[in-house]
Amino acid sequence: MSTDRPHSVSVAGVVVDDQGRALLIQRRDNGKWEPPGGVLEREETIPEALQREVLEETGIKIALPATLTGVYKNMKGLIVSLVFRCEAADGTPTTGDETRALRWATREEVSELADEAYAIRVLDALDAASPPAIRAHDGVKLV
Repeated sequence: MSTDRPHSVSVAGVVVDDQGRALLIQRRDNGKWEPPGGVLEREETIPEALQREVLEETGIKIALPATLTGVYKNMKGLIVSLVFRCEAADGTPTTGDETRALRWATREEVSELADEAYAIRVLDALDAASPPAIRAHDGVKLV
């Protein structure tokens, strides 16, 4: 058995509007732009965590089921992230405890605002390719 620390699992929801833009959040803790999301809690299912994280960080309730668009591993942080393309079911985008700002972003704006490791998640979700993308990164750049 390995003595290395275990991986954590997170979810992120790329909420897409009727103009094909993605909702990005600017995190309060590091100022980075990325899709809303976070680590699963022990008792949660993946869909429950996805709904909770998007609601907490954006004020938007998403419709389920959502479409899995990618699986990403942060090789340094040991985090496996499941990213889903989502539709808003209810609510108005609002900032919260973890969110400094929100922005509906075009494909071009996503690449300008977000680090490569997070921009690719949003772009993969906008493309909604099948099968889902499987990628690795170092927290900033793809590897």
